[in-house]
Amino acid sequence: MADLALLKRYAIPLIMLSLAVFYQLYVLPSSFPTSHYDVLGLRRFASVEEVTEAYERLSSKWNSGAEVTQTTDFIKIRYAFELLTNPLWKRDYDKFGIDENLHVLEKVKGEYAGESISKVGLPLLDTESIDDSLDAFLPKDFMSNIWNDKPWLIQIYSSGSSRCAQFTKSWKRIASVLDGVANTAALELGDYQLAAHFAERKSSGQPYFKNGLPSLVALPNGCRRTECVMRYHGDLSVDSVVDWVATSVLGLPRILYYSKETLGQNFIAKSGPHKVKVICFSKTGERAAPFLRRAAKDYWAYASFAFVLWKEEESSVWWNAFQVESAPSIVILKDPGLEPVVHHGMLLLSVFFGPMNSSWFASIIEQNKQFDLPQLRSTTSLELGCDAKGYSRAGNDTAAWYCVVLAGRPSLKLNQMRNIMRNVQSMLVTDTDESGKIPVPKAAADAFNTKRLTFTWLDGETQKSYFLVPMKMGWRIYVRKLNQRRYGDPTDTPRLFIIRYKRNATESATKVEKKVKTIWDTLQEEDANLASQLVARYNGSEDQSEITQWISQIIEDGDTSDLPYYRITPPELIPEQADQMLLKGTEGILSKGKGMKQRFQNFAANILSYAGDPRIGPILLLGACFSFATIWLQSNQNPQQPDKKVESKSENPTQPEKKVEGNARRRNRPVRSSNHDRPSSITDEEPKDAYQVTFSDSDSD
Repeated sequence: MADLALLKRYAIPLIMLSLAVFYQLYVLPSSFPTSHYDVLGLRRFASVEEVTEAYERLSSKWNSGAEVTQTTDFIKIRYAFELLTNPLWKRDYDKFGIDENLHVLEKVKGEYAGESISKVGLPLLDTESIDDSLDAFLPKDFMSNIWNDKPWLIQIYSSGSSRCAQFTKSWKRIASVLDGVANTAALELGDYQLAAHFAERKSSGQPYFKNGLPSLVALPNGCRRTECVMRYHGDLSVDSVVDWVATSVLGLPRILYYSKETLGQNFIAKSGPHKVKVICFSKTGERAAPFLRRAAKDYWAYASFAFVLWKEEESSVWWNAFQVESAPSIVILKDPGLEPVVHHGMLLLSVFFGPMNSSWFASIIEQNKQFDLPQLRSTTSLELGCDAKGYSRAGNDTAAWYCVVLAGRPSLKLNQMRNIMRNVQSMLVTDTDESGKIPVPKAAADAFNTKRLTFTWLDGETQKSYFLVPMKMGWRIYVRKLNQRRYGDPTDTPRLFIIRYKRNATESATKVEKKVKTIWDTLQEEDANLASQLVARYNGSEDQSEITQWISQIIEDGDTSDLPYYRITPPELIPEQADQMLLKGTEGILSKGKGMKQRFQNFAANILSYAGDPRIGPILLLGACFSFATIWLQSNQNPQQPDKKVESKSENPTQPEKKVEGNARRRNRPVRSSNHDRPSSITDEEPKDAYQVTFSDSDSD
């Protein structure tokens, strides 16, 4: 039992001592393997001449037969000789610890195991030079070019690296795709100070690149410190690198891929009804180029973007739906009843994967971002002139203007009415009906051409409390909501309204400036409507000529009749999908980004890099010594002597002892004399009139 108690007491220092020994004997040697200089019996960073002399000295022993060596030892020596006599390989190995041909060493050792030295094929390593046409980043240009308005993607490479030579073609493709949205440059390891600036650091302080070469680093906008440098640790494919730059560095949204089963249900049906649908067909399945993703971000309030992977067996489906013949192609879906806008051809390859015609793509989206019949929303009310707080599109001098609103819940009937109203707009532009024979009423055509008349539609399901408006039936005015029907009502059909906005010229001319006394008065002044609102509802048929005639009659009546001036403060329009939603995931896409497996590998690599710190072993050993010494001192310290002075117990044995509070080692204070236990004759006070009686001589007997 005593041995078990002793072992338990010293458990912590024993565990720390065991860890220190294990680290020094097993972990640390694996983190610092035998260098190629040790194989040749040379000091670290020996010159090329010294390496050659050491190899010739060893080979002379083999040729003379004075010493017989194993084949594996010969392969190690030969590999070290070829590596350290190549100036580029030696530079990379000495300064950054890069040795990317170790797989060749292991392969040759396994191939010639048990064979004689003469059968080993020499040389072991093949040199492969890198293309010199890379846009190298010189140190003198670093400070002048790095603070650009665009982020930077920098490739750190070595001219003697075979992996960098194989990556050259992919790098040129990456640079062409990122042109226009990010700057790209290449940095050779010969510029040691600049390369070491972007390298990672081992615990020993040596710069290194965790995944070897080529290494990709990114500098976001405004990055001026090493802490903000972003390093790429994923696959070196074009798709993965471009996706990392677009998503992590530029902060652009991903565009999802959809199949023929999910395109209508998950994209067209769920995207906002006020948005134009842009569908891109791709054969490769690669993610969209950063420029297209930036367009998706810039035009998010107007358009929704989607990708579809083209399959030949589904070509008939896309032809019947959108008249798409092949990929790559772009389809733009606008107003109901309109044919989709389709663009085919090799010209789109540069849009998907390069910036050659990015301006062309931007112009296409700009031309088609709006519906022919736009939706009335909080972001478009002022632009359309359908807001009493704003002004007419015709100008600030216009006294009266009109807005035709089609309100209803999303349905096929609403789409049909939207198509009818779009045709009414076309009639007002051409001044004739569909047949081209009957002219349209002059009042409506003049108002539309002078921008005093605007057509729009309203999603009644979303904008349930659009605003309260005065309804004009004959000359009777009352307030009513535009949409007060319940969902599922058989009479739930789209309604057509026309709103007349008019400024009060007399009120504006005679307006007297008042001193604002409170903040509430200021808010009321800012929210005051500038125009009155009168609303009339259409109760006729769906005939386009009849609708046009009704609109023209309302405009004539509103311009000539002396209608009452009625002004209210309507609630704000509800913004639909005003916030940008950045798409984070992809489904059905061929190339994949950084997954859980890669994250786990990076986490394990970080632990191994920290485990190679040579300071861990001495720290564990020092901690074990301190812990052992502390426990030994505590166990061998003399026990504390009890106090000689023992307090007497209470005379009453039934009375519990008082608990001593405070410090047990109190200073012994001198006990003051007290009259409490003295006789009463001594302690009684002497009266004021008392005196001493003298004794007589007789009393002395």
